[in-house]
Amino acid sequence: MKIYHNLSDFKKLDNAIVTIGTFDGVHFGHQKIIKQLVEKAKADNGESVILTFFPHPRMIIDPENQELKMINTINEKAEILKGLGVDHLIITPFTRDFSNQLPEDYIKNTLVNNIGTKHIIIGYDHRFGKDRSGNLSDLKAAGLHYGFSVEEIMEQDIHDVAVSSTKIRQALLAGDVSLANDYLGYPFSIFGRVIKGDKIGRTIGFPTANIFIEETYKLIPGDGIYAVTVEMDSEVRSPESGILNPLPSTLNPQPYKGMAYIGQRPTINGMTRNIEVNIFDFNQEIYGQDIKMNFLKFLRHDVKFTGLEALTVQLQKDKEATLAYFEFLS
Repeated sequence: MKIYHNLSDFKKLDNAIVTIGTFDGVHFGHQKIIKQLVEKAKADNGESVILTFFPHPRMIIDPENQELKMINTINEKAEILKGLGVDHLIITPFTRDFSNQLPEDYIKNTLVNNIGTKHIIIGYDHRFGKDRSGNLSDLKAAGLHYGFSVEEIMEQDIHDVAVSSTKIRQALLAGDVSLANDYLGYPFSIFGRVIKGDKIGRTIGFPTANIFIEETYKLIPGDGIYAVTVEMDSEVRSPESGILNPLPSTLNPQPYKGMAYIGQRPTINGMTRNIEVNIFDFNQEIYGQDIKMNFLKFLRHDVKFTGLEALTVQLQKDKEATLAYFEFLS
């Protein structure tokens, strides 16, 4: 998949099969559109093109609202789309000037002149142009004029509930990663770098890797304990030897099991929100390494214990519950 960070970097195609959207989460509904896009491109001897936007349009149109967080970072989204077989991904910088284009100018300049659209596959509720005034009917009318066809995709239902990025965000913020994963069609994940913490976990037999997330717009699930799997990059450092030991591939093909913690560590009167993971059967030094945590199941809410001894007892119960969950999966 070729990635372009501006429309000006993209060379107009002879037969572009296009879809447009923010695709946050790349959930089941998005996947249906993208699957149809890829199949249509192959059938028509064309090339599949996704036009997406960064930052998210709502972050530009309503900059005072800092509550909106993204299910995927832009890099995570690109990786998922690559796995779905897309030929071209155009990541258009979303600005106020871009949002203030009249619908007819957007169609002419972007879809026709820049991309070379011959067929567009679009969600039932797609809006575009100034004040989101453009709609499906406008696209169909323009298609008759410019020579491209328009195909509408209806709502995709999961468990009789219409899938949406908003519902997935709500589930994640509530800690309901199981529901979110049902909607997504894959485990919600977090990518981050391991940084040094205060090492309290080591003193009670539950060492944790503290995770730093660079992208401040990334959604973090609700506070609590989660069953997770952990993948890491191609190098880990042995604490005994200090020698870099290569793993078989860029990400470990057999992820480690573990339990993640998100919260302010109330038992020790913590002041900041932490993301930590206790990786089972693992004792290597990984400071500075990038890891990926896949969230599989919510175990319990964060609570304040009477002290470290009570916390340790509970963490042992959490580990047993996590191992039982993985045993159930197998």
